Amino acid sequence: MTVHFPFQNTYAALPANFFARVAPTPVAAPRLIKLNRPLALQLGLDPDLLSSPEGAEILAGKTVPAGADPIAMAYAGHQFGHFVPQLGDGRAILLGEVIDKDGIRRDIQLKGSGPTPFSRRGDGRAALGPVLREYIVSEAMFALGIPTTRSLAAVMSGESVMRETALPGAVLTRVAASHVRVGTFQYFAARGDTEGVRRLADHVIARHYPQPANAEQPYQALLEGVIARQAELVARWLLVGFIHGVMNTDNTSISGETIDYGPCAFMDHYDPAQVFSSIDEMGRYAYANQPRIALWNLTRLAECLLPLLSDDQEKAIAEAQGILGAFPQKFSAAYQAGLRNKIGLFTVRDGDEALVQDLLDAMAKNQADFTLTFRRLGEAALDPAGDAKVRALFAEPAAFDEWAARWRQRAGEEPQTPAERQAAMRAVNPAFIPRNHRVEAVIQAAMVNDDYAPFEELLAVLSKPYQDQPEFAAYTEPPQPDQRVLQTFCGT
Repeated sequence: MTVHFPFQNTYAALPANFFARVAPTPVAAPRLIKLNRPLALQLGLDPDLLSSPEGAEILAGKTVPAGADPIAMAYAGHQFGHFVPQLGDGRAILLGEVIDKDGIRRDIQLKGSGPTPFSRRGDGRAALGPVLREYIVSEAMFALGIPTTRSLAAVMSGESVMRETALPGAVLTRVAASHVRVGTFQYFAARGDTEGVRRLADHVIARHYPQPANAEQPYQALLEGVIARQAELVARWLLVGFIHGVMNTDNTSISGETIDYGPCAFMDHYDPAQVFSSIDEMGRYAYANQPRIALWNLTRLAECLLPLLSDDQEKAIAEAQGILGAFPQKFSAAYQAGLRNKIGLFTVRDGDEALVQDLLDAMAKNQADFTLTFRRLGEAALDPAGDAKVRALFAEPAAFDEWAARWRQRAGEEPQTPAERQAAMRAVNPAFIPRNHRVEAVIQAAMVNDDYAPFEELLAVLSKPYQDQPEFAAYTEPPQPDQRVLQTFCGT
């Protein structure tokens, strides 16, 4: 049987200046590393056929399936604050769109599938390491309940790619609600192409924000919707200790998904100034800067939409500023609600923000592990004997004792039982995250020894982040000093 993709191609039906039509470059010897079978089924695809040699050829870009209309999307972007008027998909090709089991339209895109007109002298390929990293972290984010692009498959290309040295090549099949970015709007706005901005906005409204379609002011409603989703998304990043690492406008998804897992990382000990990305030398995208950068990026989107908001520029600017003004409150509401949940509070009272901030300050001062502190706090909520395991995470354990007394007093003002509080905390505080040293170990095993057993095991553990999984307890542990990963890399 032939592998069948029920493709639709609404983006490829937009005007020709929205993209470049380009086929993937065939690879030498595709070999399937991993197929995400549950995701394949969700997309209405046959995982057995995708696992076949014919399926591997499609997932590697060697064969273009029937119904596909391969394109590389055009976009611009601010990269570390500097505007680049033309970026585009330099090593990614959108095959088409499918409607999944929930009726949601999903892009299917190949990353590392060869050069495009937007490659800017690059080879359009991907190395194995970044492909495995994106597969692991995007699927971990999905299991954590955070909006994200997904990974359908990872395939070895059978070819080497040249970076500092020759590395094994690979292709990732990425699935997204769409690949439209803030930078996509910037591409047209920078060219003074108001009609292009309008066509793109209408496409996004139809695809992602159907309510604004019937609004009296649909483009204002679109901006409000994007802002609301980004505020919620970045709050959820912070609540699990995630650092995107490269929050350029071309990496900011209009759909509200986490996209482009380059130098991303989860922090171990809590540090608001934490940076892992090797290219973020000034700390622009540090952990605690992410909300501010999200608003900066959304302001760039608002600038693009000004001609659609009003013919009167002053009125358009005033409207945009009013809409953008909602971001801090929306972010704070989502973040503070999440923090209350993390410490097991069910109601909102004066002093709660200060209480949780005092915990974070003590964690930072004492280099307490972010994930383990909150996870173990759930055990302490059930029984004060659990305090010992939390205290052990603090350089000065007494710093926790003082806070814990106030926390218990506050928790005692609510009617929930300790067991109910613990259950609620376990549901929002993961035991397992893709710790950097674990991800690096998996990548090394694959690249050096062609051993994918560690990759499979890590994926299995991360698929159930809120369960204890005692047989995999070692995966909860932070790195030893000699295991710490201090820098992560884009891998482009």
